[in-house]
Amino acid sequence: MSYLESASEIAREAGALVADYYERRVPYELKSEFDLVTEADRASEALIIHRLREVYPDHRIVAEETGGHESSSEYCWYVDPLDGTTNFAHSFPMFAVSIGLLRAGEPILGVVYDPVRRELFYAERGSGAFLNNERIRVSGVASLNGALACTGFPSRKRSHDINIHFYYQVAMASHGVRRTGSAALDLAYVAAGRLDLFWEFGLKPWDMAAGVVLVEEAGGRVSDMRGAPHDIIESSHVLADNGALHAETLAFMDQVFRGEYRVPLPEM
Repeated sequence: MSYLESASEIAREAGALVADYYERRVPYELKSEFDLVTEADRASEALIIHRLREVYPDHRIVAEETGGHESSSEYCWYVDPLDGTTNFAHSFPMFAVSIGLLRAGEPILGVVYDPVRRELFYAERGSGAFLNNERIRVSGVASLNGALACTGFPSRKRSHDINIHFYYQVAMASHGVRRTGSAALDLAYVAAGRLDLFWEFGLKPWDMAAGVVLVEEAGGRVSDMRGAPHDIIESSHVLADNGALHAETLAFMDQVFRGEYRVPLPEM
């Protein structure tokens, strides 16, 4: 099988496992004060790593919970076995399995599977982006004031997160801002034209590896929030949109970075 066929099959298999745990309402544990993990995370990750090592024993694997598998190969799989664990733990049906492949540090393949809706988003560099065998494209929204945006907030050190400033300003300048709790699905939704733009601080490589390929192969653009090329490993923030919004959104973000707010925060 091709890399894409293998990743898609494994993602569906892991998604079915996660869905079974979801139906049984398994308990969760705290990795830190606010960061959750469940038996479903661990079981899904074990399945994905086992299956990837069966098919590609020489490839490196980086996974959220266990670390994965070390190798000197130029191919590296980034695995988020359950993106949206907090949602999952509270029976909020917004979570996914995310598998991305990098070659020499460049994202070349992404698969995001939503087991609740049975939606498989997938893309391979140079071949377009798809949802359940149908080609998908980013939206045609051309201005920020007509855009539906999305962002996220980290579990750790939430009191130090500057994103609340960006959240408020974008909410005032657009049709609204959503917060789904799953960066992998947020990026997939930008690719599918369900969202027009997504930004977030402090994501991990496994949160983005699959979604970045989806957005770019669907015709969108990805950079950091200052307009520099986005690096899965090194970039501290990400902006993904339909491309038509990119220049305007970067200019808007620059204003917020400089503390130049278009709309002051309301007084109590």
